[in-house]
Amino acid sequence: MIISHTSVTSRFVQPRNSWKFSSFVNGESPFGIKSCKIRMTRRRGHLHSTASVVALMTDSNFFEVGRLIGSYGFMNISSYSSFPTEGFSNYEMIQADRLRAQNVGEGQVKIRIYEGRVIKGRLKGMDVQFKVYPGRIAGGMESDLLAANELVSHNTLQEHPRNISENIQLLLGAFETNTGEQWLAFRNDGRFSAADYAKFASENISKSLSNNFPIFGVGQKWKEKRYFVIKLLNGAMNGLAHMHKNDRLHQSLGPASVVMNTILEKDAAVLVPRLRDLAFSVDVRYTAIGDGPLSQDLWRRAISAGAIAPFEKRAFAIADDIRYAAGLLFAYLAFVPFCEAGVIDAISLQRLLESTFRLDLSSMREYCLADDRLAEAVKFLDLGGGSGWELLQAMLNPDYKKRPIAEAVLNHRFITGAIL
Repeated sequence: MIISHTSVTSRFVQPRNSWKFSSFVNGESPFGIKSCKIRMTRRRGHLHSTASVVALMTDSNFFEVGRLIGSYGFMNISSYSSFPTEGFSNYEMIQADRLRAQNVGEGQVKIRIYEGRVIKGRLKGMDVQFKVYPGRIAGGMESDLLAANELVSHNTLQEHPRNISENIQLLLGAFETNTGEQWLAFRNDGRFSAADYAKFASENISKSLSNNFPIFGVGQKWKEKRYFVIKLLNGAMNGLAHMHKNDRLHQSLGPASVVMNTILEKDAAVLVPRLRDLAFSVDVRYTAIGDGPLSQDLWRRAISAGAIAPFEKRAFAIADDIRYAAGLLFAYLAFVPFCEAGVIDAISLQRLLESTFRLDLSSMREYCLADDRLAEAVKFLDLGGGSGWELLQAMLNPDYKKRPIAEAVLNHRFITGAIL
């Protein structure tokens, strides 16, 4: 099975007392930490943690670990199934084959998230979040591979201090326990994700309607919501554009992979979205194209789409990130926060886009207009003479050669907020 894309389910637990690694005999934690450096070499054809990443804090005694705040699991893509092609022209059938639906199932790798802080060095006092990958016994080779890839991806993007993006989560350190668990320490830039925001926003609409109160007064709150969502999209696209500029794909970007420092729409002025979850990130330098166990499915799809030469494969890969990452995230944030809870979710929205309307957004708009529950989402995408629909249609174009690059999306008038 090829592992791809992520799905997140948070399970919040009761807080427990924090503890320090350094508070145990001989500086060992209950996890039996002996080696405090993450190293990247190949073992049996796979990346494993064993040549030092110099720029990061790799000594566990620099950190204090607090309570467990959640967990989530990655998803396996087990197969693909083509959409029905009855009535399609030959050209449409070729395009439909490029838009195959994914049959997914939960994989073995379960990630734990802890609060913590730095207790030594120049960053002393900084809050962190630990992302813990299980050891090989619990998570198999997949766990080591994902942890190693995430560490390498962040380290590459942080290699030059002047080139660090504020819209990508910052990795501060990493270490490995003698049980094989990989601990990655990120600066704590917020506990909430874009998925949390969408859920919070839709539930607030439902509460207002159930209490028979006007949802947003004379429309001022709808304006706040539109501004907030556009700023959220702008930050996420800025992070993705930075990754593409530095020859990295995200490949698993979804609502849960955008961390936020606030989900309050009145605080939009201070909102800073940041991309996280780079475990499936792909190196698209020409020297790396076609390499790597996590990108084999991507290159197979590139070849099936007619991308044979290295420059064609690279173009396909970047366009793939625009559609499967940014395009579907855009659609999700354009609909879910503007609707009551339960009206639409990520899966049903993707089915509408791909299966029901075959990426014909003008037809989808007519459908949405007939459903009062989707009215505000339609109004949002209608801004600027339908500029939201226009951009979304371009990002989801079945022909990868016609999709805009990340910088073009970032400079579109809808994403810049010029339509407000």
